[in-house]
Amino acid sequence: MQKRRMADLLLIFITLTWGSTFVLMKNILDTLSTFELLSLRFTSALIVLLIIFHKKLKYINFNILKYGSLIGLMLCASLVFQVYGLYYTEASNSSFITSLNVLLVPILSAIFFKKKVNRSSVVGIVFALAGMFFLTGGLNFKFGIGEFLTFLCALCIALQILFIDKFTQNYDAILLGIVQIGFSALCCSLGWVFVGGDFVKFNSNIIVMIIVVGILGTALAFTGQTYVQKFTSPTHTALIFALEPVFGLLFALIVPNNLGKVEALTINKVIGCFGILLGVIISEMNLFKVKKNKKI
Repeated sequence: MQKRRMADLLLIFITLTWGSTFVLMKNILDTLSTFELLSLRFTSALIVLLIIFHKKLKYINFNILKYGSLIGLMLCASLVFQVYGLYYTEASNSSFITSLNVLLVPILSAIFFKKKVNRSSVVGIVFALAGMFFLTGGLNFKFGIGEFLTFLCALCIALQILFIDKFTQNYDAILLGIVQIGFSALCCSLGWVFVGGDFVKFNSNIIVMIIVVGILGTALAFTGQTYVQKFTSPTHTALIFALEPVFGLLFALIVPNNLGKVEALTINKVIGCFGILLGVIISEMNLFKVKKNKKI
């Protein structure tokens, strides 16, 4: 139980870190293309991980390469699907559909791994999705190519969480994390070359992005997720990650965009944040735990 509490705290810190990167990445997209940003993000993260954990690299084997690459494929695909989905749908649709990974994780876990979801997590999921609905301004009820691509993003996020849960039971979590980041760096760099990207002209904003998004938000965050997730359930992990837009909104209220403006706080956003927080708290406290009678 103590390890789970520590894991939850670290996952919340990781989610806070991801939330802090939203404004920074949105501002930097005026300078960098999608694949340039993702390539720099994952490549810088990989370099840091190789420096820190270089002594562990001799223990990498074929299975770690295979399963780590599969996790990395899901991670990279989720980001690419989300970005390209945004070309065809509204940001509110994208945010809400992406949040469906909270619902997909327990469904896929039950189907493929026969894992039951406790009632507290079910109630928590309902509150989290309702909160996300308010936070994102609701959903435009249509389903086109943009919505489909964004749904694939949510599916990839769910699979990444489930694969981490499965593979870290038998293989070194740190090495899986390194391979995950390395595979993502390779895919995004190839995408950069494929779309004909230019050489990056580094400036202070890009350097800050590499430090915050690359090192903190990728190297430490994703590898940390891979390590600590084995101490908690995939459904619980997905619920904690639902806090990401809450933290994103918090930083958007403080950090100005390229026009020098901060985001406005509305009643819908307050209700949405409250719903997500309540969902996570209900799941964390396990309020609906059934007490079994002791056998005599």
